[in-house]
Amino acid sequence: MRVRMKVDGVLYEDEVEPRTLLTHHLRDGLGRVGTPIGCDTSNCGACTVLVDGESVKSCSVLTVQADGAEITTIQGLADTVGDGAWHPVQKAFQEHHGLQCGYCTPGMVLATVDLLKANPSPSEQEVRHGLEGNLCRCTGYQNIVKAVLSAAAEIRGEGPIAGSFQDPAADETAEAQTAGASS
Repeated sequence: MRVRMKVDGVLYEDEVEPRTLLTHHLRDGLGRVGTPIGCDTSNCGACTVLVDGESVKSCSVLTVQADGAEITTIQGLADTVGDGAWHPVQKAFQEHHGLQCGYCTPGMVLATVDLLKANPSPSEQEVRHGLEGNLCRCTGYQNIVKAVLSAAAEIRGEGPIAGSFQDPAADETAEAQTAGASS
């Protein structure tokens, strides 16, 4: 079948087998290898991409179902902010060590973008609930949650949260408060 879709800002028109999963088309057909194949059963969320702005596990979507859609992968996310700079969510994941091996990171980042679009001021509980379909076997989630909350603050224009590697003064203040509390 012939499909047409915009992926990371580029329009593609391709012939695909009707049974081809979107994740395989993105990786094998279009070379968007930043979208990992995790479980191929929609359990882990590693393959999450944005389809028309909403997070979707690409292993659960047939390519023909995405015909006419605009798709953003982790490789195209930086371009959505303009000059090729990293998206605030990508920066926050790096700054707060919201990754370890990196395998789940593309899906976590894109699910976070969708989460923050729907809820720009999430609580810690809402972040955990919003990302529960994305599994990470390395981090324990604490730094992921911290990264999401920091990205939310940055997107709202409030700057980085205390403890961010972007804000050394906040780190020093937090350390001083901790030292003072333990005396």
